[in-house]
Amino acid sequence: MYLQHFRLTETPFSLTPNTEFFFGLAPHVEALQVLQTALQTGEGFIKVTGEVGTGKTLICRKLINELPERFHCAYLPNPYLTPAELRWAVAMELGLKHSSQMGQQQLTGLIQQQLMALSAHGHSIILVLDEAQALPDDSLEALRLFTNLETESRKLLQVVLFAQPELDERLAMSKFRQLRQRITFSYCLRSLTLDESSAYIQHRLKVAGNKDETLFTDFNAKRIAKAARGIPRLINILSHKALLVCFGEGVMKISKHHVDAAIADTEDASSHKHSLLHWTLAAGALTSMVLATLYWFKGGVV
Repeated sequence: MYLQHFRLTETPFSLTPNTEFFFGLAPHVEALQVLQTALQTGEGFIKVTGEVGTGKTLICRKLINELPERFHCAYLPNPYLTPAELRWAVAMELGLKHSSQMGQQQLTGLIQQQLMALSAHGHSIILVLDEAQALPDDSLEALRLFTNLETESRKLLQVVLFAQPELDERLAMSKFRQLRQRITFSYCLRSLTLDESSAYIQHRLKVAGNKDETLFTDFNAKRIAKAARGIPRLINILSHKALLVCFGEGVMKISKHHVDAAIADTEDASSHKHSLLHWTLAAGALTSMVLATLYWFKGGVV
């Protein structure tokens, strides 16, 4: 709703992972380098973990988009699946046509045949799972058994896991020691520093068409970064809300009180105790957003 007001061509702080907004910050570049190096080895499991909102899905999409042609990728974005459902999903991703009446042993045999056929044609096959912490225990074991499929010289399947830290806690359990030993490469995404966060905000604004580098001053960008604890998703939420409040007031520059209002109105943002000022700022933020929305529906241009 505020695009024309700030002379933007698209929404700069959308929560949808969009690789066009990818910014080469150290933790994200390092994660990609680890993944690309690991995939060249052709061995075992690869794991990338990070807190909610640190950019795992964006890195996952960036990796898939930039895979060399010799890689055949099977992608499971929502792996909350039973072992049987996991096998069906993998079969579909590998392009197998099969009957719902087929038994699990027969299905596993077909998957192995397809993996061998793809490998014979020079393909390296990777299975990428986002939100892998959602995998049930039995499905984690089924996933491990997939990596038993191999020729005399190489594995037929590599598995890349993107997950929250809860997966590490589960893998530390004794019953997962076999799977844990299969993980040949791993990387833990950290939060952004204040300087990285400020550069991240300016980068997204620039990609979205902004030509005024003072829309967010370095001071206000770093205040957002501190409140967001360096988590990109929270930085996006706070920046978007600050723009909404600014737009609702009809001004062109983000001020300190716009950032204060955005922080006060965001439950997971770090802020001071819930004082009267806190709730006043939150109420003001909500009011500005409502007014901005009303302006939009009454004829304001998106």
